[in-house]
Amino acid sequence: MRIKIRQILVAALLLPFLISTAWGQATFIDRFDLVTPANEYESAIQHARKQIQVLMDSGAPGISIAVGVDQQLVWAEGFGYANIENRAPVTPLTKFRVGSIAKPMTSIAMALLYERGLVDLDVPIQEYVKDFPVKEKGAVTLRLLASHRAGIRHYLPDMSDNFITKHYDDAKEALEVFIDDPLIAAPGERFSYSSHGYNLIGVIIQEVSGQSYMDFMREQVFSPLRLTATLADHTDYIIEDRAAPYTRREDGSLRNAPYVDNSYKWPSGGLLSTPSDLVKFGFGVFNGSIIKDETLELLLSPPTPSKGEIPGRTYALGWRHFGEWYGHGGGSVGGNTLFMVHPEHDVVVAIVCNLTGCLSANSQLREIGDFFVSEN
Repeated sequence: MRIKIRQILVAALLLPFLISTAWGQATFIDRFDLVTPANEYESAIQHARKQIQVLMDSGAPGISIAVGVDQQLVWAEGFGYANIENRAPVTPLTKFRVGSIAKPMTSIAMALLYERGLVDLDVPIQEYVKDFPVKEKGAVTLRLLASHRAGIRHYLPDMSDNFITKHYDDAKEALEVFIDDPLIAAPGERFSYSSHGYNLIGVIIQEVSGQSYMDFMREQVFSPLRLTATLADHTDYIIEDRAAPYTRREDGSLRNAPYVDNSYKWPSGGLLSTPSDLVKFGFGVFNGSIIKDETLELLLSPPTPSKGEIPGRTYALGWRHFGEWYGHGGGSVGGNTLFMVHPEHDVVVAIVCNLTGCLSANSQLREIGDFFVSEN
């Protein structure tokens, strides 16, 4: 039996939670994920629910969605189960593995160090990680790492380094997964998506700041943006409202996802979050409350394509272009995420699922954002 949970807090109950923000107005609330949907978006919400139902009909265990418009959260809803065995429903408070949404978050941390003059995007990374070996094919830089053009490999063909069970207390120790491997291309030669490249960025953040990667993220990114439900996916911690992760067997039936310890890739894909927190993140980045407008423009500008590179490549420095939208997808063991921001219309959409590859069951999912743009 599939169930759908909708948690709504009436406007009168919201008032005690209003807070003043760096934007000069009371727009965020401590319980940002509990909202009364604005009446003017009810049509968009109904259209969006139909798209979510496609995912539920395909066998998704649980889905959570949040949408923000004009700096306000206008919809947050859960569908199905966070834990099938315990019949625990998904609510807007449920925390999911958000996979590569960690990459734009890491890019913001990099941008903060850049604005403070602590890193140069175009010097060899040995300036910051002195014991990272110099590679034969050329110099690796932060700009190339952030745009997936450094030649650092992604996961191995057998995906064995996407199912690591070893725990790492330090991001630098986790470099052992790929540090001695040759580059797959000369730096700057071509786009080649690499989660390990972002793990290396995390180490640079750590080395330059003098803090652990997660401490820096908590203090310099999550806390200023009031991301109270975004944290490292610690398998050895009790984390309230964490969704159980699922995968599929060959016959299509659900199974518990295999055990992984994501401490080796917190900077690239090892975080937990809620859609409501991702909406806050999108608003905070694009309204100038954490980085300068000119820095954001830098992050959103894809490098000039190299000769022979696929035309129309839309990956910048931690951010993808989806037509008029910016954002990222996230895939992990037992999780799948879509995160999109439309700066012109001030709309943010975040959708998460606790099943590997879940969102691919609906190729029209991005249209949800358009429903809200057309109503705005």
